Amino acid sequence: MNKTVNQQIEKIKYGSHELLIEKELESKLGTGKPLRVKAGFDPTAPDLHLGHAVLLNKMRQLQELGHHVLFLIGDFTGMIGDPSGKNTTRPPLTREEVAENARSYTDQVFKILHPEQTEIVFNSVWMDKFGAADLIRLASAYTVARMLERDDFEKRYHGNQSIAIHEFLYPLVQGYDSVALKADLELGGTDQKFNLLVGRELQKHFGQSQQCILTMPLLEGLDGINKMSKSLKNYVGITENPKEIFGKLMSVSDQLMWRYIELLSSEPPETVRKWRQEVAAGRNPRDIKVIFAQEIVARFHSRNAAESALVDFETRFKRGALPDDMPEKTVRIDGEAVRLTLLMKQAGLTASTSESLRMIDQGAVRVNGEKVEDKSREIQLKETIVVQVGKRKFARITTA
Repeated sequence: MNKTVNQQIEKIKYGSHELLIEKELESKLGTGKPLRVKAGFDPTAPDLHLGHAVLLNKMRQLQELGHHVLFLIGDFTGMIGDPSGKNTTRPPLTREEVAENARSYTDQVFKILHPEQTEIVFNSVWMDKFGAADLIRLASAYTVARMLERDDFEKRYHGNQSIAIHEFLYPLVQGYDSVALKADLELGGTDQKFNLLVGRELQKHFGQSQQCILTMPLLEGLDGINKMSKSLKNYVGITENPKEIFGKLMSVSDQLMWRYIELLSSEPPETVRKWRQEVAAGRNPRDIKVIFAQEIVARFHSRNAAESALVDFETRFKRGALPDDMPEKTVRIDGEAVRLTLLMKQAGLTASTSESLRMIDQGAVRVNGEKVEDKSREIQLKETIVVQVGKRKFARITTA
């Protein structure tokens, strides 16, 4: 650990949303002892995506500062179901579903984290040993009034929406994980702040030194509106093939590109500032997007894969074929999918669905650079695509 306390604090805070409590973290760092850094992941879906990578990148930075990462897989809490950011109860998973997703997580996490500085832990190890009396004693450490301070619980309570008793147990179990692991610092998204604070309170209740909290921003998905989520189909999976990752990142808006770079790129802040200045002075933002997309593909695959993805992209779109001022449209649809022919009409790329069909027949329609031949092709809800009709009509369309 070669950096001073102030240098570490500066690096830890970069790109984060909030650090609580900074003075306490300075004291912990001042001892020179590696921090026990905890972050929990519920295996609710089998694949990690770039939204998860925001948190994992920060954990890797902490490893590079010499700290020990506790990658907690919430196989026990995954069977409860966390309602964070939701206004209805999230369905819990079966033990078999959780186990399968957890195996997938462990295969993927070392694409980012250093294995030798990472301890993978499962909260079922201690929670499976909890009896009914233990759980009741844990519940006695917190009040209903404090639980209702949590934003989504408060909204549901005042909106006369149901809150199941087991949902109150989720933040308690997550908080107890910090007690079991003796965490010094816990990371989470901004939507997890309440749960992270419960961990601090329970550590105090059990006579431990309280953990500090670092919240990270939630990464918007490809639609630029909602949090990146597999269920919303607006995600970039870290195990997707290189061409898919590259193409998805090239499809994000020029404005959203900077958000992705800030939260995911390993480039130093000085380089990003320089890029911003160059774009403001007239450089094509697509140049920066290519650099970033190649960095991400290389990180999760290889440099050769990144080069191949770029060649493929340029071959499909032809260099310079995408206009710099391509319009961005959000089209609202009924249901989970919409016919491409109707979407083209609603986006103003054709005058009618009949014209859409005719253009497909003529081989004049491309989606994400690939010629469309299936006239019944459907576009899913919350999907973002680049559509080209003929040589001159383009649009980046998001369904909502």
